Amino acid sequence: MPESSACVLVVDDTPTKRYVLSSWLRRAGHRVIEAAGGEEALAVLREQRPDLVILDVLLPGLNGFEVCERIKANPATASIPVIQVSGNAITVADRTEGLERGADAYLAEPIEPSEFAATVEATLRYSRARRRAEVMAGRLAMLAEVTLRINRADSFERLLSVAVQGTVDIMGRRSGALAVPPDGRLRNYRARPGEAPISKSAAPNLLDRLCGLVLGDAAGAEVLTVEAGDWVTLMPDVELSRPVTGVLCRTKKGRPPVFLGLEAAPALDADELNLLLQLAQELALAVDALRAYTEEHTISLTLQRSLLPSRVPDVPGLQMGLRYQPAVDNIEVGGDFYEVLMIDDRVLVAIGDVMGHSLHAATIMAELRHALRASVIDQVDLAASMDLLNKILRRYHPGMTATVCMLLLNPATGEIELANAGHIPPLLAGPQGHYHGLGNLLLGVAAEDYKVEHLVLPPGGTLMLFTDGLVEDRHILLDDSLERARQLAETVEDDLEAFCDRILAAFGSREDDVAFVVLRRDAAQT
Repeated sequence: MPESSACVLVVDDTPTKRYVLSSWLRRAGHRVIEAAGGEEALAVLREQRPDLVILDVLLPGLNGFEVCERIKANPATASIPVIQVSGNAITVADRTEGLERGADAYLAEPIEPSEFAATVEATLRYSRARRRAEVMAGRLAMLAEVTLRINRADSFERLLSVAVQGTVDIMGRRSGALAVPPDGRLRNYRARPGEAPISKSAAPNLLDRLCGLVLGDAAGAEVLTVEAGDWVTLMPDVELSRPVTGVLCRTKKGRPPVFLGLEAAPALDADELNLLLQLAQELALAVDALRAYTEEHTISLTLQRSLLPSRVPDVPGLQMGLRYQPAVDNIEVGGDFYEVLMIDDRVLVAIGDVMGHSLHAATIMAELRHALRASVIDQVDLAASMDLLNKILRRYHPGMTATVCMLLLNPATGEIELANAGHIPPLLAGPQGHYHGLGNLLLGVAAEDYKVEHLVLPPGGTLMLFTDGLVEDRHILLDDSLERARQLAETVEDDLEAFCDRILAAFGSREDDVAFVVLRRDAAQT
């Protein structure tokens, strides 16, 4: 059926008139359905959706005005245009009433065939334009929603799944997407209307072969259509009997492209091609952004871990659990650190947090760690070491602050020297667990006389040190989170690794980095 043809319902109680009107419509290439009365016409409309209704005004039972009102009052049929015709109701008042009660056009008999044909074509043209506009408006609203979902995706699998499902929802056709994440393995997602997206294998060089057809190695977006047989050659595992129209999009030269395609029977019109282009470009931008985020996050974690101790010494009489957990959504390097050093028969443990998330904060953190190490080469004086760190921060990095807690532990006796510069105090774990004091002013603010406290860790006792990333939460008071950590630490597993895992899991993904150190003195010590 040609594009200009339509399905038309002719409603008239006079057989001769129905025949004449239907003949004119058929000669114009339209398909005709006939009804002899108003009730019959409404019954037809419940079963079928014609493109146009030609409606006589003076019908037995329900007249044409009432039938038209019912058509327009029903959301399912309201958009179907109605042309009213009459050989009796031909006054200006009749025509006005017909139009006011929902008719899209009104013809008074006698009707010339050319006038009738022109009115039908004009009404269909307007109706089709209105329907296209309504469909496009709905698709644009869905495009905005799909774009938001694409940009919220936190993994490549989720991103491609959302893009393919969104394309199916908008276009109502089978869809597929191809993209390459940082690991270099081509991802291929497909979906059909009414089905969830699935991941399928694809030849590693498939995108290169598609680029060889239209895009080459240039940046940009290109539309291509591949016949079903040629597409099956490209992807032998696909079952396809229709052409594929898709968009290859590369945001910058040298980057892997993405492909977003649809089954193309019937062929996509200009509006649909424009939507597909927008979807493909949004997908390409989101893939690039997620790829960049993943790469930067990996680099940041590698850098962060390179600034932490490469190995921790084995300390006789002491068990240790150590953790560094990066913030879940932050790709920048943090300033959290820990340090463990053997000094003769004692062990120096330090934990700290430099203000901020940036490369600058990380370099200051590394500087403080190295200064701490240097400060205990000849002799160990925790107050002097803390004073040195404070002077370095104030002289060379004004405006920056840091918290540091350091302790010197003799595993044989349990004796501890402790200096704390504004850090969360150590937590003595166990049934009678408690935090030990508040310490002195944090580093970088002002000159301070740092005090060294003395305490004893009993045989089997466990001491827990952590940065504020573990317990800080925007919606929870810090004191409440600290108390929760204390309660969680009332029970200490035999395996300190399991203990660390349980504490971290209890607080879940964090908005800030977490450094976490647990020390337990062997129970056999006396």
